[in-house]
Amino acid sequence: MRIRPITPSLLVEELADRIAAAPRDAWVRVAFDGAPAARPEDLADALAGPLRLRGREVMRVSARDFLRPASLRLEHGRTDPDAYYDDWLDLKGLVREVLGPLGPGSSGRIVPTLWDSVTDRATRAPYVTVPPGGVLLLDGGLLLGRGLPFDLTVHLWLSPGALARRTDPGLRWTLPAYARYEDEAGPVKSADVVVRADDPRHPAVVERS
Repeated sequence: MRIRPITPSLLVEELADRIAAAPRDAWVRVAFDGAPAARPEDLADALAGPLRLRGREVMRVSARDFLRPASLRLEHGRTDPDAYYDDWLDLKGLVREVLGPLGPGSSGRIVPTLWDSVTDRATRAPYVTVPPGGVLLLDGGLLLGRGLPFDLTVHLWLSPGALARRTDPGLRWTLPAYARYEDEAGPVKSADVVVRADDPRHPAVVERS
């Protein structure tokens, strides 16, 4: 295994080249997986423009818009790390409304948001049709090891120390969930691309032998 330092801008360009090289007659579903402290949404956002310059339509979706209703999500309390790991994300809804419709032979007709966790109500977002060759950029945490159908997965890895330091105090109760994720899902081994992100100004790509 080799750790290759890279600038944030070059990381974006390399990922954009890799994604844009995929066949143009099908959709590309890309996951940006990482704890909130790693800010996977920033990397997903940064890729939208470069991909459009490469002739790809882009659809941005966030897993936080596919959480389950509070009555299910918080059944065991607001700070239960096992519930956070197992019960918060609406996996079936995400597959049904986004990932499935962008699979081979499907319609391309998706719902970009499903549930507003602040108001605890359905967003009632209209359907959007992504043309063939379009790229889904989906950010979120704890996405791997769940059987979700992605075409490319990018994991932003934080060392335990960096994760603890950079996690908002109000979210530190989630840290055991991320420790469990490392043990059970093994995102560093299962992701297609692993980026060490302890210092967001100086990322590094993990290159497997």
